[in-house]
Amino acid sequence: MASNGVVAPVASSQAQVVVDEQQQPEQQLTAQVSKLEIAEEKQQQQSEQQQGEQQPPHRSHDPQFNQKRSDPFQFGSRFLQEQDDVFEFNAWDHVETDDAYKEYAEQQYEMQRNAPVSDFDKHRFNSDPAKWWNQFYKNNTANFFKDRKWLQQEFPILDKVTSEGYGPCTLLEIGAGAGNTAFPILSKNKNPELKLHACDFSKKAVEVMRSNEAYNTDQMQADVWDVAGDELPPHLEENSVDVALMVFIFSALSPLQWKKAVENVYRVLKPGGEVCFRDYGRGDLAQVRFRKGRYLDENFYIRGDGTRVYFFEKDELADIWSGKLFTKDSEVQDASEPDIRFVIEDLGVDRRLLVNRAKKLKMYRCWLQGRFRKPLPQ
Repeated sequence: MASNGVVAPVASSQAQVVVDEQQQPEQQLTAQVSKLEIAEEKQQQQSEQQQGEQQPPHRSHDPQFNQKRSDPFQFGSRFLQEQDDVFEFNAWDHVETDDAYKEYAEQQYEMQRNAPVSDFDKHRFNSDPAKWWNQFYKNNTANFFKDRKWLQQEFPILDKVTSEGYGPCTLLEIGAGAGNTAFPILSKNKNPELKLHACDFSKKAVEVMRSNEAYNTDQMQADVWDVAGDELPPHLEENSVDVALMVFIFSALSPLQWKKAVENVYRVLKPGGEVCFRDYGRGDLAQVRFRKGRYLDENFYIRGDGTRVYFFEKDELADIWSGKLFTKDSEVQDASEPDIRFVIEDLGVDRRLLVNRAKKLKMYRCWLQGRFRKPLPQ
């Protein structure tokens, strides 16, 4: 319809409006407008239908396409291509950092190395890390982290062991925090023979879990445990755990603690048992944006709240869990030490570009995800 109120001519391809010559001009106008709107609506529906057929599911804004991935280590399929508007979606998968970000990151790393944590503060933060985690959970309680409802998609074994009829299974979560992983797992659990042990370094975190209304000792046991300590978790023996879950916990350890932590996980797992692992990767925005006075060592930092965090390389993690890193460090293998060698089932880099569409900001995130298995006896 033209802006002066005159109806635009109907295209020849559209059906002509037949109007009785005796009808009043207003009635003719109403009939023409109605017919035109119907034709336009049909054209729009056809266009949307064709667009929907041509649009891949991962490019659609339709919620019906938000389905689980068949391969957890695919890490999504929304690839950013040259012709795309980066701000069309909130996130893009498998996005390598651009040259500008790489240059900025290297400048940040150099600045961080030149302004490290003082020797006094290094000792203060490394000598009693439990103190800082207790303070963290005292200040933030259970509301700091969102429930990790995505874990079953990333680690299908969790769906399997919580399914009805699976049978006896012992699941150990290491670094359970306030229970943001444990409680969502239990809420979906249909296996009455599942026993979940949720352990954390922080006494305060364990108190938070035990005070949760969903805490039930019939299926869940929350305890204080240092994965890099000398003891195994309370109520657990060697070769007793089917699945160990480690999500953003290994990065809280000092590199000097890695070997002992891996040994303890190896000891507590049954032969054939599996570690589900996810943590920070080098180059993640969280690492790049650290300022002066936070650098403890290469890729190792102290946060403003006093907690520590390490950012891993993929090959580095493979060497840690396969045992290669520790044999490199020691030319002579001590015969009294156990041979700790996990089988690397999967290990992938999850690179994601998150965008703030309102502020036109781009944020590069990088996580590492793996599955490590304790081998069966030869």
